[in-house]
Amino acid sequence: MLFLAVEFPITPEVGIFFWTTIIFLAVWFFLGRFAFKPIQDALKKRENDIQTALDEAKKARQEMANLKSENQALLAKAQEERALILKEAKEAKDSIIATANERAKLEYKEMMDKAKEDIQNQKMAAITDLKNQVGQMSIEIAEKLLQRELSAKKDQEQFVVSLVDNIKLN
Repeated sequence: MLFLAVEFPITPEVGIFFWTTIIFLAVWFFLGRFAFKPIQDALKKRENDIQTALDEAKKARQEMANLKSENQALLAKAQEERALILKEAKEAKDSIIATANERAKLEYKEMMDKAKEDIQNQKMAAITDLKNQVGQMSIEIAEKLLQRELSAKKDQEQFVVSLVDNIKLN
């Protein structure tokens, strides 16, 4: 009892305690209905939005990885095609050069053959011309010699007979 005899500076009265509890429960009810519920809904909506954004980011990351692998495949394919085109171009170049070399060799050979033939023809023409000139000169010299030495008819006949005997047929 001693304990009851001591008075506390603040002693709750039953009425104040009752009305405080009622007001607290009413405020709690209204806050729960009009404040906590919308806050909770907003938090759930935000959580769903964050989860959706994370899922979309994961999906975008996956798509980027797929696109990157596709880009690498396309790049590798393009490099292969480039190498093939360069190889074909080199082969075409080598073929064109080889064909041009062969054509040049053939033309060179034809030109050389023609030049040799022309040289041979000119040589033969020069030899023929020289033979003709030598023959003409020989005839002229022989005429002059014969006119001087063979004044008589008898000498001429003897000379012609000796020439006919000495002539050898080629």
